[in-house]
Amino acid sequence: MKPQDLLCPKPDGLYCPPGDFYIDPVCPVDRAVITHGHADHARAGHGVVAATPETLAIMAERYGEDFAGRRTPLAYGESFTHNGVEVGLVPAGHVLGSAQVVVRWKGLTIVVSGDYKRRRDPTCAAFEPVPCDVFVTEATFGLPVFRHPDDAGEIAALLKSVEQFPERSHIVGAYALGKAQRVIKLLREAGWDRTIHVHGAMERLNRLYDRHGVDLGPLAPATTGAKKDFESAIIIAPPSALADRWSRRFPDPVDAFASGWMRIRARARQRGVELPLIISDHADWDELTATLDELRPGEVWITHGREEALERWCELQGLPARALRLVGYDEEEGE
Repeated sequence: MKPQDLLCPKPDGLYCPPGDFYIDPVCPVDRAVITHGHADHARAGHGVVAATPETLAIMAERYGEDFAGRRTPLAYGESFTHNGVEVGLVPAGHVLGSAQVVVRWKGLTIVVSGDYKRRRDPTCAAFEPVPCDVFVTEATFGLPVFRHPDDAGEIAALLKSVEQFPERSHIVGAYALGKAQRVIKLLREAGWDRTIHVHGAMERLNRLYDRHGVDLGPLAPATTGAKKDFESAIIIAPPSALADRWSRRFPDPVDAFASGWMRIRARARQRGVELPLIISDHADWDELTATLDELRPGEVWITHGREEALERWCELQGLPARALRLVGYDEEEGE
């Protein structure tokens, strides 16, 4: 039996013929297993959706309670069997509720990573390696240039800037799901106990994180108070808000941006970012290659991102690898 008999790429996504389900399909299907709540992986309109309770809650928050015909909540470590195919979920370390999908059938094990990272994140469960015959990995930052620095150092740079410019506000562009909450939590761990102001687009997801046990500390809408009240304040907003007139209400704001793409200084300059913060919810080059070296699967499949470099690295390490070249998974600026 070939691994392609168990999972194979289709136009709608990664498909399991014997189980008759898709993993993170890009359009509505009868049965879907969803790795996490980001919009390029979790879409509305499926017949049946299996995911962690946290991911299902995120999808309901974003799309409404009727986002799918039926929900199948699956906690970490739990599994179900459909048409003889066993499906389980284990933590991916990407965002709250993110999971790797473990698919087993007739003695063959394939693990689909979804999006993942290996470093500590105080807002979600850490990645758990699972021995497998085939590991299906992302490669968003699959180039050697992408080596993310320590998160604490990036947060320290932000706090140093606040100290240096007490008369200015600091607006941190951060993706609304996962990155925003992680930046807030890292600020708390660094000792920032003051109120953090947040864009209205983030309030519902912040409350969802709180309901799932992630304490973000004192938060307030970034729409109340006089301009002077925001001097030395930290404001968290979607990346798009940095260039919006919404940001003009704050005193001489320092535009910061939390993203793995800030490693490329040209991107920071193009966006007019004054304070780039290299904080990513994806594995960098070292994390990707260390994971493959740790697992040593029989085959590596690469779903999306910088596929060629990682495929070449696998070849040099004696790991059979192939790029699936799946489409529909966006390169988000806030990753």
